[in-house]
Amino acid sequence: MQKLKIVGIVFLCYAAAVATFESLLGYFQPTSSETLQITTYAQGEPKTRVVNQLSRGETLYVAANHWPRRWYYEATENPRVGIQLNDETVFFRATPASLQEHEQVSAKNPLPFSFRLLTGFPPRKFLRLEKIDESTNS
Repeated sequence: MQKLKIVGIVFLCYAAAVATFESLLGYFQPTSSETLQITTYAQGEPKTRVVNQLSRGETLYVAANHWPRRWYYEATENPRVGIQLNDETVFFRATPASLQEHEQVSAKNPLPFSFRLLTGFPPRKFLRLEKIDESTNS
């Protein structure tokens, strides 16, 4: 019984550490050369988040690498998203990556084990970004 209690305490401590790490990332939203700011427009209200930018050849992808991923579902609900590039917003159509694309992008852009451990091993999801011409309202 004592071993079960120890395992339970270890699990709860790990879950608390993951929740704390994810909350701090969501609050501070650190940026780097590997991140982009994405604005989603679900329910008409723009929301901006910092996301991980990936590429495969000339194709641009963004990755949901964390458990909190409302922005991902908002982008699939309304695929017109804004990406902040060189101090201007450029509009893209966000499409969930196919299984083949997912495997290729994931293999080319692996996450370190330490990051996966700190985030609680969330499943990765990718969106392919295709630039749209705003004059045609695509």
